[in-house]
Amino acid sequence: EKYRNAANERIYTITDGKKGVLREETKCQEYASFDVPEDVGGRYSVLSTVGLLPLAVGGVDIDALLGGAEVFARDGERCFDAARYAAARTCLGEKGKRVEALESFDPSMQTFGLWVQQLFAESEGKEGKGIFPTVLSFTRDLHSVGQFLQEGTPMVFETMILFEKLRDDMILPKAVGQNLAGLTLKQVGDCVAKGVIAAHKSAGIPVITITVPEKSVFAMGQLIYFFELTAALSAMLLGVNPFNQPGVEQYKREAWEEINKLLL
Repeated sequence: EKYRNAANERIYTITDGKKGVLREETKCQEYASFDVPEDVGGRYSVLSTVGLLPLAVGGVDIDALLGGAEVFARDGERCFDAARYAAARTCLGEKGKRVEALESFDPSMQTFGLWVQQLFAESEGKEGKGIFPTVLSFTRDLHSVGQFLQEGTPMVFETMILFEKLRDDMILPKAVGQNLAGLTLKQVGDCVAKGVIAAHKSAGIPVITITVPEKSVFAMGQLIYFFELTAALSAMLLGVNPFNQPGVEQYKREAWEEINKLLL
C-alpha cells in the first residue's frame, strides 16, 4: 500500500520475453524487466539474467563471477579437467556406482550442492540412465550417512569440493583442549578431510577431489562453469539430451489435469 504509486520504480521482473502471467503483469504495470533466454534451461541459467540480477541485488560482484567463468571457458586445460571428470563419472556408473555424493566441509556450500544436484539429475536422468546425485555436508553428515559410506551397500562414489584457503580462518582457543588449541580451523579441517579420504578409500570407495584455490566470487564463477560443462558432457556420454527435462514436464501435465478437474 505504501509504495503502490511507485511500485514500478522498485520492482524488476525476470520472465519469458513474450508470454506468461508475469509478462502480462509486467507490461500492465510497466515494470523494468529482463528476459529469460529462450535457449537456456533453468538449471543452466545461473550466469544469465535469471541468476545475475538477484546476485547483483544481493551485493555480489557479477563482473567477477562472469570473469571467472570466461577465464575457465577459454582455458583448454581446465575444460579438459571437466571432460576427465565427466568420463570418470560415466566409467564409475558403468561399474555399478550409481550414486554420487557431492560433499564439502564448508556448510555454506550446501545450497551450491543442491544446484549441482539438480544440474546432474535433470541433465542425465533419462531413458533409464544416469547417476543419482545427493548432497552431503561434512562434518555433520559423517556422523550419520558416513556410516553407510564406510560400510554400506557399495554403490556410491564421492565428489569432494575442497578450498585451499579459508576467507576467515581462526586460531582455536584453549577452551577446545590442549590437543587442538593453537591450531587454525583450516589446519584441523584439512586433517579431517585427509582422514575421511583415507578411510573411505580404504573401504573401496572412489573419491574424486575438486580443489579450488579460494572461495572467491571469481573462483565460484569458474566452479559454476566447470559443473555446467561437466553435466552437459556427462549426459552426452550417456547418449541423452542434456538440455531437456521430459520427466519434469510429465508430472506438470498430470498435476494440471488434476487441477482442471477441480475447476469443472
